[in-house]
Amino acid sequence: MSYENIMYQTDGRLAFITLNRPEKLNALSNELRGEVFHALKEAEADRAIGAIIIRGAGRAFCAGYDLGGGTASHYENEDHSPYVHPQSKLPDTNTTHPAHYDWSRHVLMANWTIWELAKPVIAQIHSYCLAGGTELASFCDFRIVSDDAQIGYPPVRAMGSMDIMWAPWHLPMTKAREFAYVGDSFSGADMAEMGWATYSVPSEQLDEFTEQFARRMANIDNDMLMYSKRSVNRQYEAMGIRNGLMSGTDVEAMSKHRPAAEDWNSRLREQGLKAALEWRDGPFRDFRAAKAGQHAERDVAGLDRTGATRAGRSYND
Repeated sequence: MSYENIMYQTDGRLAFITLNRPEKLNALSNELRGEVFHALKEAEADRAIGAIIIRGAGRAFCAGYDLGGGTASHYENEDHSPYVHPQSKLPDTNTTHPAHYDWSRHVLMANWTIWELAKPVIAQIHSYCLAGGTELASFCDFRIVSDDAQIGYPPVRAMGSMDIMWAPWHLPMTKAREFAYVGDSFSGADMAEMGWATYSVPSEQLDEFTEQFARRMANIDNDMLMYSKRSVNRQYEAMGIRNGLMSGTDVEAMSKHRPAAEDWNSRLREQGLKAALEWRDGPFRDFRAAKAGQHAERDVAGLDRTGATRAGRSYND
């Protein structure tokens, strides 16, 4: 089958899945995600393939989920992709996820596909790897990043907690808290030092290094790699990773129903995505609000400048 949002190529023992929405910094629409999972299974079924590399076309690896269209709350395309379920319009996870708070549960269940895949998957990361992009990468077996990549989760500043709370499983406790609380980005070199990235290399060496790493591993027969991957996975499952990550999706759903969430939601409805992102990141002066002074003095969500709840809302309501 042909793909519209990714490119799929093979070269000897390697399969390459390239996220191919460069004009959107490879934002993860449902169609793109469905195509990724389909291509992963194609590579899994091909006995000639020993390892899989996921990478991004253009200026970034992945800017996160597609907030402007093509995700659970914005899907309006009636001529749906063959790579999404006709009822849910989401990549198929054996449930249609009918509840309005099921987005984080859905993305977790979908990403278990990578976890259970019989072959090792390597994320090759350059430039931005944000929010949902970090979740996709964190489910890969290895992450090779450019030194100057920016990895972060800015939605925690105003929207909701991390959809998949992977940070405590990959980072030292205090850094996991910083990542999950503040949403600032860390460099690729920082993430390698903390253990999330397998290797961090200069950007001009990223392609060659990642391919050499993958080809070296692909010298091992497929069944041996499969059993090694399953053995490591089962140790983390014995430590509770499945229950831990699923419990995080329940908390994420609650975080989007806190009183202050309406500040983000109303801006998104009334002013559009760009303005909402500029407001979200304003005090941090990064991402959409990199220009000094742009919303830098905005009120904390849900509070006025006196610290009182706005519009008569109470945190006990």
